[in-house]
Amino acid sequence: MARILKEMGARVKSINKTTLEIDTRSIKSPVACYDLVRNMRASCYLLGALLGRFLKSVVTLPGGCDFGVRPIDQHLKGFAALGARYNLEGGIINVKADKLIGDNIYLDVVSVGATVNIMLAAVKAEGVTVIENAAKEPHIVDLANFLNSMGAQIRGAGTDVIKIIGVHELHGCEYSIIPDQIEAGTYMTAVAATGGDVTIHDVIPKHLESITAKLEEIGVEIYEYDDDIRLIRKNPLKRCNIKTMPHPGFPTDMQPQVVALLSIANGT
Repeated sequence: MARILKEMGARVKSINKTTLEIDTRSIKSPVACYDLVRNMRASCYLLGALLGRFLKSVVTLPGGCDFGVRPIDQHLKGFAALGARYNLEGGIINVKADKLIGDNIYLDVVSVGATVNIMLAAVKAEGVTVIENAAKEPHIVDLANFLNSMGAQIRGAGTDVIKIIGVHELHGCEYSIIPDQIEAGTYMTAVAATGGDVTIHDVIPKHLESITAKLEEIGVEIYEYDDDIRLIRKNPLKRCNIKTMPHPGFPTDMQPQVVALLSIANGT
């Protein structure tokens, strides 16, 4: 993502291994680099961000991991409700609007990506936008907190109804993002697969509850602390049935890891 921003004209400076300084004031074009965007799934969030800033965004269909069909129809539905027009031609999504006006938007399915994109566009829309059946993942709450730190007015993140009061402009800020739920879950699954006694630091155990519950069912001992989580796996792994669900259910992005884990468990 840093490379994409640089290609668009932003200045991105690495302060240390965990800190970036990003200055996007020099971005003048709403067009994202095709070659970079097509290799990264998260690049689809440029649609909402650029639309909110420039009233236009031109982004190729995002690439990234081959993880099944992930349509963006709910993203586009949200943009249309805000007053934007769009077309898709040659794998390029072109979204533009004369102005963005807040509206009530009901998502037909719970979608993290659509919730994020609508939030990014709606913060600069006139009036009030309400997203119903919104995603409730921890990083939705974190995004709302980040945007609020930049001057946005977002309420209800973490529930299925998010209310956004549009503002004329956003400003810079310093912000520490939350620990990544999927990264932590991946390490947890690795411990379960290999066995041993491992403590993972700087996590939010509350965000890992659905993963923790299934690993305990599989046969892993887990101890939660304030911002650490300890896993002990000594005995053979047991079978387990898992169904991915929107948060707070078991996350879809943990499916590949747990499939690999269960391939060495006893039973079917």
